[in-house]
This record gives sequence, C-alpha cells and structure tokens, in this order.
Amino acid sequence: MIVGTVMRKIKSRTWKKQRYFKLQEDCMTIWYKSKKAGNTHSTFSVSDVETVREGHQSEVLLSIADEFPPGRCFTLVFRGRRGNLDLVADSADEAQSWIKGMRKLIENLENMGESEKLDQWICEWFKKADKNNDGRMNFQEIRVLLKMMNVDMNERHAHRLFMTADKSQTGTLEDDEFVLFYKMLTQREDVIRVFQDYSGDGQKLSLRDLEEFLRDEQLEEVDGVQQLAMELIERYEPSDTAKMLKAMSIDGFLMYLASPEGSIFHPRQQSLYQDMTQPLNHYFISSSHNTYLMEDQLRGHSSVEGYIRALKRGCRCVEVDCWDGPNGEPIVYHGHTFTSKILFKDVVNALRNYAFKVSEYPVILSTENHCGVEQQRVMAQHLNTILGDKLLKSTLDGKIPVSFPSPEELKGKILLKGKKIGGLEESLNGLLEPEDSLTGEVSDEDEAADIDEDSLHSNSLRRTKSKQRLSKELSDCVVYCKSVHFSSFKHSRIHSKFYEISSFTESKARKHLREAGEEFVHHNARQLTRVYPSGLRTDSSNFNPQEMWNTGTQIVALNFQTAGVEMDLNDGLFSQNGRCGYVLKPDFMRMSERRFDPEVPQNREGYQPLSLCIQVISGQQLPKVNIKESSVVDPFVRVEIHGLPLDQAKQETRYIDNNGFNPVWYDTLRFTIHAPELALVRFVVEDYDKASRNDFVGQYTLPFSCIQQGYRHIHLLSKDGTSIPPASLFVHVRITNLV
Repeated sequence: MIVGTVMRKIKSRTWKKQRYFKLQEDCMTIWYKSKKAGNTHSTFSVSDVETVREGHQSEVLLSIADEFPPGRCFTLVFRGRRGNLDLVADSADEAQSWIKGMRKLIENLENMGESEKLDQWICEWFKKADKNNDGRMNFQEIRVLLKMMNVDMNERHAHRLFMTADKSQTGTLEDDEFVLFYKMLTQREDVIRVFQDYSGDGQKLSLRDLEEFLRDEQLEEVDGVQQLAMELIERYEPSDTAKMLKAMSIDGFLMYLASPEGSIFHPRQQSLYQDMTQPLNHYFISSSHNTYLMEDQLRGHSSVEGYIRALKRGCRCVEVDCWDGPNGEPIVYHGHTFTSKILFKDVVNALRNYAFKVSEYPVILSTENHCGVEQQRVMAQHLNTILGDKLLKSTLDGKIPVSFPSPEELKGKILLKGKKIGGLEESLNGLLEPEDSLTGEVSDEDEAADIDEDSLHSNSLRRTKSKQRLSKELSDCVVYCKSVHFSSFKHSRIHSKFYEISSFTESKARKHLREAGEEFVHHNARQLTRVYPSGLRTDSSNFNPQEMWNTGTQIVALNFQTAGVEMDLNDGLFSQNGRCGYVLKPDFMRMSERRFDPEVPQNREGYQPLSLCIQVISGQQLPKVNIKESSVVDPFVRVEIHGLPLDQAKQETRYIDNNGFNPVWYDTLRFTIHAPELALVRFVVEDYDKASRNDFVGQYTLPFSCIQQGYRHIHLLSKDGTSIPPASLFVHVRITNLV
C-alpha cells in the first residue's frame, strides 16, 4: 500500500477510470491521483472509512459483475453521507493487500488510546504546516499553522512559546519540540483551576481528594466512590509513581475528563439498559421514510445503499414503494417522479444481509404497494424465499394474541407492514379461502394523493388512490402490522384491533395533536402509529420528530439522507440503549388507564419539574468552517431543549472573537424542564457573523435522562453526525428538583 497501486475507480458501467492509490507514510492518509491529470491529487483519511466490503457488494460493482471477477473488487464505505468508493484491482492478490491492509488500519485506529489519538492529531498538524517538508518548523510556518488551527494569537505571546519550545536553539522546532510547543499552547487553565480546587498540595489529587471530587462535583454514588477513584487512577494516570501513591496528576485528571467516564453521556445508558420485554407499541422505533432515496423526492437517485446505511444507523423501520416492473419483477421508486428505479428483490436481499448487523431487534418493512396481483405474488415469493425464517409468518405461539409481543421475543425477525385480507383471527382459524382476495386500496399511503390534502390548490398533482386487488400470498405475510384507514380516535377505541396500524402525514398528525392530544397519546398506548413527511417536501427535508414523540407515536419516519436538526434529534434519542433502534416510552405514555395531555404536563401523576443549570466553560480545537487559511471562527454556544411545548427553549453564550482553538466563556444558562423523560438537549456551536447567517461548527444531542452531572466534556459531531475529534466543549452541569 505504501509503494502504491494503480486501480480502476468505478462509478457506473460506463465510467471506469484508472487512479493511482498510495498509503502515506503516516499510515493514516490515502493519497490518489489521475494518471493523466497534471499534479492534481486528492486524499482521504483512514478514519473516514467505516468498513471495507469484499467482492460485488455494491450496486455499482454488481452492475459490472460480468466484466470483473469478485476477487478483484472491493468497496470502501465512508462514514456519514459520503458516497462509496468502488475499486477494481489488477489481481485478486492486489485486492487482498488493500482489503486486509485497510481493515488492519481501521482496527488499529479503533484500538487507539486517547493519548495516541492526540499524538496522531499533533503529527497531522505538523505535516500540514511543514510547507517545505524539511521535518522542521520555523516561526513563519508556526504563524501559518496557528491560523490553520483556528487561533488568532498575539504574535509576541506566540514567539515567547516558540522560543521556550526551541530547546536546541536552532530557530526551528523538530518533532519533540513541536509536541512541547503544542502542549504549552493547549494548556488547560480551566481544568487546572478545578484540579487545584480539590488538590491538597496543588500538585496531585490524593485518593481522598479524588473521592471528594467524584462525590461532591460528579455526584457519583457514595457507596462505590472509593472503588471508582482507584479504577480511574489505574485506567487514566500515565505516571507509575503517582499510581504507586494512589494519586492522580493533572495529566491523569485531564485524561479522565476527556474519557467516556468524563463525558456528558452516562456510559451505562449507552449500552442496552432498558426493559425489552414490553409490548412492541411501548417503544419509540427509529424509522426511515422513502429509504431507497439518496437525495430528493423528484429526481433523486434510488439505491439499495439507502437501506444499508439506514440499517447500519440502527433504523428499525424501513419503507418500500413497490410498482409493477418489466419482466414480471416489482420495482421500487418514488412513483410519478423521475427518481431512478431498483428491484424489490435487491432490497429484500439487503434486508437479509444487513437487518441485524447492528441490532438484533425486529425490523418492520413498511410497504406502499401499487403492484397488480401478479407482481404482489412475486413480492410474497421474494419475501419468503430470500428472508426464509427471518420473515415473521405467524403469531409467535400460533394462538390469537391480545397484545403485541415484545422486541425481545421478536429478535431476528422482519415484520411486514401492509394491507391484510381479514384479521389475524380469520387467518389463524383458517377461515379464509385460498382464492380470497380483497378489492380496495392495497396501500394506505399513496403520498401523491396525500399532497392534495396538504395543498388543495395544487391541481396538477391531484391523483386518486389506487383501488385494486390484494393477493392472499402477500396478505399472509402481514401478521402484527395490518395497515388500516383511520376514522377517529373514538372509532379506534371501540372497533380497532391492537395489530391495526394507521399512518398520518405530518399535517394530519399535527391536526390530531391540536384537537385531541390526550386522545392521541391514549391511542398510542394500545396501537402503533406511523407519521411521515408531507408529500410537499420534495427536497427531502424533515419535520420536527419531537412533536410526534410528544404524542407517543412510535414510528416517526424521517428522510435519513438529509442532515439537519431533525436527524440530530433522531440520532440523539436513539443514541441510548445500545443504539438498538428501540427506546422505551415513559410510563405515563404506556398505561392505557392513565391520561396524559402533552399541552398540560402539570396534570399528570408524579409530576416533578426539574431545573437544569449548564455552565459553558470552554471549547477545544473547534473545526474551521471557512477554508481560507487566514479565517478564524468567532464561536458561541447555543443550548436547545427539545421536548413538550412547555419545555421548548434555547439560550446562547457570548461569542468569542477569533478563537476556535481554546475559547473560554464561563457563561451560565438555566432551564426548567416539566417532562424530563421526553426532553432532548442539543448543544450547537456556531461561528458568529454579524453581516450574514452564522455558520454551523458542530453539535451534540442527547436525551436529558442520560446526562451525567458535574464537570463534563461534550465531544462534538459534524453536520452528518460523525465525530470530529478532538473538537469538544467543557461544561459544568447541575440538575435539581423544583419545589
């Protein structure tokens, strides 16, 4: 890999270009260039690559399978929403070198400790700034570097640090000297202040000092605090002498605060911690809308990759729009538009291969079915033959149930959501004749028809819902998720079976919330509901999912391909509980005998409002938002509360002029939370601009219930939800009961 290899980069059957790929000596960067183009080249970091797929494991490589054998093909899958890189090597051996090499490099990165990651990061900056590649850094190069690192520092101060670090007195900094310069530059006065508040001698934290800090500031449980203090020293203290004294140095203290234990997100709640044996409708379920689309709703590219990406993000409800295709094969695309088409069987294959890679809990396949009876039979055949026993074909015990089974009982199962002839009772009692079929709407969610309801003036888009027969074979694949038309909450309460599920556009759901919020919550304590974006959102934008979670709606379907605050909230809610795609609803939303009105949380049993106090202390190594070398951000932090209408709030710190490297605020923000069980907290960093819109720098969203109190670091994420180390915020958090 270091020597370099010529491989074909493939974008389609007709676009195949040779590129020269080479691993840089840092073993962290892949460099590549066109054979023809002059000196233009590109690079990407190994840390950008999520996984390596071997063989024909992408649509592009499948399309050229007749041309190149699988042994020579592989795919690099990037984090976030960046497209895949499909490559063909000249030989199977060469492909294996890259496949095994990349996998080893990714594994090494994942196993790297915090201090190694930091050293790596320093090393990358050194290379970027060493313009003449002589392995040394003069003061001019240091000044350029500071701008690149988002620091606008007083030149005299920078020169003083430079002279102190230049131990060899050569007027340049070599490797070790640069590390010293960097460490002086990044000295954390904010952390030193906290350290000295608790240190008996100002030099170290004794075991008793550390226990006091963990008990009084971090509010760790009193019983296990001594054991925890000893474990933290063992885990994070770099000095063997300090370890022998059962003490922690400032370096160890900083390592602890930057670790998962020092994070604002409670590590215990990042793993699977909730009861997974409740009925399925008692959970919020991570859900995707028009999963096949990679872009917009009119001309966007349809791809099986959309399903793979959603499933790998923990999504547990995916959607297919099925239409009659050529050669008797059903196709998936956004009907009546110019979006490209994919085969239904390819989607089912992706489900078989990827449904349970990151979560073993059930996946719901939501169908919008526009096929005739013949191709519906083909759909049923594909579901049965490809998915085999992964497809749930009957109730778990073969008996007529009275409520949903749990995610635990449905592990490893795929549930089809769609129309069904008759009910579960008739199916189980064998009352349906083999030739029975249902004439009527085979799909309850024709989005083109829903557009009419969202915009009555839009005559050009007016369509009628398709009325055609439903095949018994496809109907038999539907067990616990029978799609039905919604009449009213009263009608559902009296007539509906628990396994009947209704779907609403966002505007209809808002209308129900406005007119009968309490009824909506009560309905969702017994049945599943799905809410999806308005058909007018042709740009694949999203609605605010929090509004719908406030009603207890389980399946809030979002366009996963579109980054923004809405997907940040979705990622935030489902970042807990092992990222398994299921989050248990608060108990007041699960009990059908209790009533809860999202507009008036004060009326609920056990109501206890909380006060949230956040001191935003400092930021560390915030990324640049402007590519100009001379540009430096003016950062400020906004803290947003997303929850019930009464809890929606946001507050901001001041902005700091020209310092994205180590800005310091010490600004305190206070909030009152009336339903903490439903609240999400979003930290956003933006670059202040008085003349135009502020630029996004980074964000982090988490459930209120997962917050650790005390002094905590918040590790920021990009717009795409991927990590941007070492960018972080340092905060102090206190939560107290309001009387």
